[in-house]
Amino acid sequence: MKINVGIIGGAGYTGGELLRILINHPFVDIAFVHSKSQAGKPVWSTHTDLLGDTDLIYSGDEIATLLTKEGLDAIFLCSGHGASAAFMAENDVSDDITVIDLSTDFRDEHDDFIYGLPELQRDRIREATRVANPGCFATSIQLALLPLAKAGLLNEAIQISAVTGSTGAGQALVPTTGFTWRNNNISIYKAFTHQHLAEIRQSLTALDPDFNHAINFIPYRGDFTRGIMANVYTPFLGTREEAKELYKNFYADHLFTHVSESPVDVKQVVNTNKCFLHLELHEGQLLITSVIDNLTKGASGQAVQNMNLVFGLPEDAGLRLKPVAF
Repeated sequence: MKINVGIIGGAGYTGGELLRILINHPFVDIAFVHSKSQAGKPVWSTHTDLLGDTDLIYSGDEIATLLTKEGLDAIFLCSGHGASAAFMAENDVSDDITVIDLSTDFRDEHDDFIYGLPELQRDRIREATRVANPGCFATSIQLALLPLAKAGLLNEAIQISAVTGSTGAGQALVPTTGFTWRNNNISIYKAFTHQHLAEIRQSLTALDPDFNHAINFIPYRGDFTRGIMANVYTPFLGTREEAKELYKNFYADHLFTHVSESPVDVKQVVNTNKCFLHLELHEGQLLITSVIDNLTKGASGQAVQNMNLVFGLPEDAGLRLKPVAF
C-alpha cells in the first residue's frame, strides 16, 4: 500500500524539493500539489527540471475540498512562516491526516505538534500525527551539540559561526538574494538574534535541564545556492578521541548523521539528507564543524524522514540521494 500525500504551497523551494523526493518515493502517491499563484499550471512550469518526470497540475481547489479527498493520509505545509498557523486555524484537519509543517510556527510544540528532529526524539515522532520540521540552521547546529548536551558537557557559553546558501532565504526575490548582490559577497545578518536560537535552546535543555549558558550565534549569507556549514565551539575537558567516541556512539543508530575523520565541506552533502560532522580540539576548545543541505536535511528531506517514521516505513525510504560531490 502507498501513502497518499498532499503539498500545500508547492511552488516554492521546499515544495519543489518535496516533489523531487516524493515522485520517486517507493511508498508514496502524490494526491495533490496546491498553489494559489500557480493554479492550473503544470508543476514543471515552476520546477522546470521536473519536465518529463511528472504530469501533476497545481491545484487551486478550495482547501476544504482537498482535505476531504478519499484516502488522504498526510499533508506537508510549505507556505512559509505564519501561513501554517493560519492554515491550521482556518481548516478542520482530521486527526486521521498527518500534518508535517516546514515553517517555524509550531516548533515550540504547541497544539499537539512534536518537534521533528529524528536524532533527538525519533520515538516521539513515530507516535505523532502533527510534526513541526526543524529549521535549517537549527538542524545543523543541534546535530553538532546534541551529544555534548546528552552527556551534560555543555558547561560554558557556545560560540557558533555558520553560513548558508541563498535558497535559505526562500524563493521570493529580495535584494539580498539576487545574483548581483550575492555573487562575490558575504554578509552577517541577525547576529545573536536569529529565530532558530529558540528551538536550539529548547532541544539542548530537553537533554540537559541544567543548561543555561549563552548561545552566541553569528549567521552569514554565503555567495552560493544551497548548503550550510556551521562551526561550533565550546570548552571540552577530554581528549579529541574521547569526543569522537562520544559522537560516534550517539549517532551509531542514526542513518544520516556521520562523524568524519577528515575535514568536511558542503559539496559532500548537497542534494542529500546527510549531516557530516568533524571534530577538532584546540587548547581545550572543541570545534565541531557540521555540514548539511539546507533544503534537504534542513527542510524537505527531513520532512520526508519524519513522514517515514510516522508511517512505519524504512527511515531512509526515498532518501538515498546522490550528492553533487564536485
